[in-house]
Amino acid sequence: MADGPVIQIDKPIVLLGMMGAGKSSLGVRLGEALGLKFRDADTEIEKAAQMSIPEIFENHGETAFREGERRVILRLLTEGPQVLALGGGAFVNDETREQILAQAHSIWLDVPLDELVRRVQKKPGKRPLLAGQNVRAKLSELQEARAPLYAKADLKVDVGGGTHEDAVARLVKALQTRLTTPKDA
Repeated sequence: MADGPVIQIDKPIVLLGMMGAGKSSLGVRLGEALGLKFRDADTEIEKAAQMSIPEIFENHGETAFREGERRVILRLLTEGPQVLALGGGAFVNDETREQILAQAHSIWLDVPLDELVRRVQKKPGKRPLLAGQNVRAKLSELQEARAPLYAKADLKVDVGGGTHEDAVARLVKALQTRLTTPKDA
């Protein structure tokens, strides 16, 4: 783990941001760095639904997916300290966002648009919201709509560029600063 004060994690750490921001890949590494279990909300949704997210979208639509997503996240928030990666749209739901802000440490993983486009084009079939879309235009539209909501997170950390290790070090440092600074400072 990064140098600095040891941090006590008393509730879940929730990673949010755009698809391609690295919530899952960085979440696994952040969990290891902090000695916490990692959970991916999308994986948990697939387990609960017994089908993939693209299948949920295809068979039941986005509204049904979002409702299942909300229920799964609310359950995961009650399971104590862990690192939880959300899907890109999860924090947009008012109830989900309110519960995360009340019950977790939330971190917006911010990445420049050009880098997001490059990252998501590596796995085109896994992104139902991008199916049949101009990837850059759709990501730009989603980023513009979601940024004001993502900005409500406890922390915003730029995880663009550099290695996964660099990004995890920035995340740990941001958490250390937030959790070791007196609230009235």
